[in-house]
Amino acid sequence: MRAHRTLIVSLIMALALAIPASASASRILIDGSTSMLPLVQKLAAAYHKEFPKIQAPKVGGGQTAVGISDAAAGRVDIGMASRDPIEGVDPEGLEFIKIARDGVCVITNPHNPLANLSQETVQEIFTGTIRNWSQVPGAHTTGPIDLFDRDGASGTQDAFQNIFLGENVQISHSATAESSEGLEVNAVGSDKNAIGFTSFAATVNGGVHTVDYQGVPCTLRNAKSGQYGGVRNFWFVTKGAPTGETRKFINWVIKRHNTKVEAIISSEWISIH
Repeated sequence: MRAHRTLIVSLIMALALAIPASASASRILIDGSTSMLPLVQKLAAAYHKEFPKIQAPKVGGGQTAVGISDAAAGRVDIGMASRDPIEGVDPEGLEFIKIARDGVCVITNPHNPLANLSQETVQEIFTGTIRNWSQVPGAHTTGPIDLFDRDGASGTQDAFQNIFLGENVQISHSATAESSEGLEVNAVGSDKNAIGFTSFAATVNGGVHTVDYQGVPCTLRNAKSGQYGGVRNFWFVTKGAPTGETRKFINWVIKRHNTKVEAIISSEWISIH
């Protein structure tokens, strides 16, 4: 009889322990690009509001390289990547699912509100060919140019490199490489001689000046219309084709007719794809 009761108690304890573990395992885990972080946090909250019985996806930062690596290793269900897939560099077996587009803006300190930069001048500044603001037409400050970059794990860095500089032009090694959008904005916002680049969404709260590129302002409207040239893609990355709750969440995000999602996107990002 005692053995029977012991068996029952053991089964109850095992079931009790299994329930939280199962619930935790069913929660979607996401990390990666800091450019995508505010967007995906909003999407996760909206998803949970629409489906309250499903735990809100847990969204963390890192960088694009972290998101891709964690997705490939199975540490997260979804990695966030703010650069396009690179054949021969990204691990095999990954699915890249485009969810939105974003503008990349050249930024300066508000005390140096440059009106416009051509692609040639952007290249000369960021490669270190031009080193002093006195050499830049329209500059409101003088003295050495303080370059700010993103580090090599950043999707924004890859996008800036490909869009603004091209494959064969490299950012000067003298540039200070920041590890997140927030750090980049803070650095440029606190240095009157600084110039850098960041996601459009990171500029909406002010603190930095966004520079027109080739005569076109870095605005949501111009990015949507195709006039602004500095546009890149946002991707969800999964190990193989998404399944279960992960697939349900991704499908919810990419449905064009989902007006709730479009409302979340419209003020800060370009569109859902």
